[in-house]
Amino acid sequence: MNKPLDIKTFFGDLPKNIFAGFVVSLVALPLGLGLAIASEAPPISGIIAAVVGGMVAAIFGGSQLTITGPGNGLVIVLLSSITTLGDGDLYQGYLFTLAAIVFAGGLMFLFGVLRLGALSEFFPSSALQGMLAAIGIGILAKQLHVMLGITTVSGSPLKLILLVPSSIQQLYLNPSLDVLVPAGLGVVSLLILVFYSRLRSPLFHLVPAPMWVVFVAVGLTYYFDIVVKAPYPVAENLLIRLPENVLNNLPFPDFSIITSRLFISTVFSITLISSIESLLSIKAVDKLDPQKRRSNVNKDLRALGLGTSLSGLVGGLNVVTVIARSSVNVNNGGSNRSSNFAHALFLLAFVLLFQNQIERIALPALAAILVFTGYKLAAPQNLLQILNIGKEQAAIFGITLIVTLTNGLITGIGMGILATLLIHIAINRNLFLFSRNWLKPNVLMFLEDESGNYYVSVKNFCSFLNFYKLKSKLDEIPQSEHAIVDFSLCEFVDHTVMEGLNDYRRSFARKGGVFEIIGLDSHGADSQHPFAIRKTLPSNDFFKLGNNLTKRQISLQKLATILDWEYRSELTSDTKELERFDYFKTKIVNYQYNELISKDNQFHLFDLSYTEGAFIAKEDIRASFMLIELRYTIPQFVLDRENFLGGLNEYTPYDDIDFSEFPDFSRRFFLGGVDAKSIRELFNRDLIFFFESHQYYRVESIGKGLLIKRRSRLSSIQEVKSLLSFSSELMALLNTRKNAK
Repeated sequence: MNKPLDIKTFFGDLPKNIFAGFVVSLVALPLGLGLAIASEAPPISGIIAAVVGGMVAAIFGGSQLTITGPGNGLVIVLLSSITTLGDGDLYQGYLFTLAAIVFAGGLMFLFGVLRLGALSEFFPSSALQGMLAAIGIGILAKQLHVMLGITTVSGSPLKLILLVPSSIQQLYLNPSLDVLVPAGLGVVSLLILVFYSRLRSPLFHLVPAPMWVVFVAVGLTYYFDIVVKAPYPVAENLLIRLPENVLNNLPFPDFSIITSRLFISTVFSITLISSIESLLSIKAVDKLDPQKRRSNVNKDLRALGLGTSLSGLVGGLNVVTVIARSSVNVNNGGSNRSSNFAHALFLLAFVLLFQNQIERIALPALAAILVFTGYKLAAPQNLLQILNIGKEQAAIFGITLIVTLTNGLITGIGMGILATLLIHIAINRNLFLFSRNWLKPNVLMFLEDESGNYYVSVKNFCSFLNFYKLKSKLDEIPQSEHAIVDFSLCEFVDHTVMEGLNDYRRSFARKGGVFEIIGLDSHGADSQHPFAIRKTLPSNDFFKLGNNLTKRQISLQKLATILDWEYRSELTSDTKELERFDYFKTKIVNYQYNELISKDNQFHLFDLSYTEGAFIAKEDIRASFMLIELRYTIPQFVLDRENFLGGLNEYTPYDDIDFSEFPDFSRRFFLGGVDAKSIRELFNRDLIFFFESHQYYRVESIGKGLLIKRRSRLSSIQEVKSLLSFSSELMALLNTRKNAK
């Protein structure tokens, strides 16, 4: 949980939190405007939600690193609410929706009071992914047309997608400047977002991608004003319009239809989706926290509920925890809630001081941001990742996705839950396993006297239906202790549980504890993925995946034979050794595979899957690493290529050590660590010359272990050989120094 506030630390960290808040506000400004417009609400309503939510959550929230504001998940619900509650009158529908937002905030606050933050555990993981993908498609379908400068197209998401070729055809049929300029701006904006992460220039990355889109959109208007000296060829309906006096023209909700069935349904839809999106985001951000703090989710729900109601009362959208902006906050050094408050103040200043510039932003540019966001939510690789876990998970994902698109979010997630239960029953061929034991206590925990370990036994089955029972026991165990979870008496463990247990394993490892799972030896799995379903009954052939080695794996296997090393192709989630390294402090390690292990177990080369960020901000990375276990202790340090600002692009708690006697080395490399004096003694002329004469590798020492990597991608066979050569030469040099002492 969160530690008490340290005033000295708070003020000491204030400058970097203000900076993080500023960077987040650069992302939040275009997203807030875009999400409001996508919902058919006034653009200012998205900014109001971010300002009110940021201030309220910063004061009353239970999370340290989360950023609050309007969220992607509610776009479909709010769009439907505004267009239907007003019977075609969008502004009246907006006023009715504000009333629904006020009531939804009250319900969220009540959820927090009743400590219902654990409700998120009742939703199957694959069903939630399917719901998020449907939200992404809904955003994508509408905003693709707006990105091309066309705002007159309407209909269901599937119909809108089918009409995209027609919108493109209109550009060919009417190639005038006032048609091509908005469409060109939208396409260029999308290209900026797509290629932003691929451009490695630190200077370019000082400004977030959405803000580059804003700069291009605003800069284009000045180009026509100053250079071309002609009217801007973008129609008025494609430009943002803010109230003349923002603070004196705030709308008030209309509560006249609060007893109607449609209004009540809207309130529950907003509450449910807001709560799910926020709880998932809070859990994801906790995984990114370098200090490994745990948020008080019920306190956060109360703060979000209060913020949502206040936002609705002054004309703003609902307030949720947003993962994309929270990830930006973490990556820019945010360490406490003051960054959320700072981001709200910066947004308020932008609107009050730069209203004219904001009104120069064309809607196609903002639509491009939402198109990219929608694609990230619904990207095909998300389905492929779920397919790797198990075909039954892909079926749950697909059912939830299709039903959500055709029948709405509430029906979609409900059908996803039902589909998950039915598939579990079909896999086990045992209805009574679930019906008899669902409400029974199936978890027993006690403290073993002889060892002091916490032993947890799980009986019958463990799935999304009753995972909360196991979680409630695991949450009682101090994460610095040794916990043993025994599934030998459990017939079935589902994907949601396996994924959740992996989170506990990471948390225990980071706090110095041990989280051990036993009793799954007799259980079958339908794939090699660590999160696959485990069951004692025979697997259904329909759900089996092939186990053939790829061409690269065959090459690695041959290389291991030549080296007389051991090769293992299977996936393993036992990666706690890696989490000792600073490189993984702000990353989530998923699993490792394709392992080459030397006979003496000193050298361990492997491929690793890990993630930076989460949800739509998540970057899934697979890279090759070398782990070397040392027989002696060396100083702890991080060595990497230095960026032009004199630091690292990755998280590190160390300052750069200056080697004035080796200026070229100091200019090219960042080197920092715990004990600068010991590091200087280690890095003599020979070692410095070694690093200067080789390719750049990131090398991190934790005393008796070295972690080495080249690039943030899988290495080719030739690059693997180069990594092996580099590691061997480095070890030979270190051994020579050790023997000389």
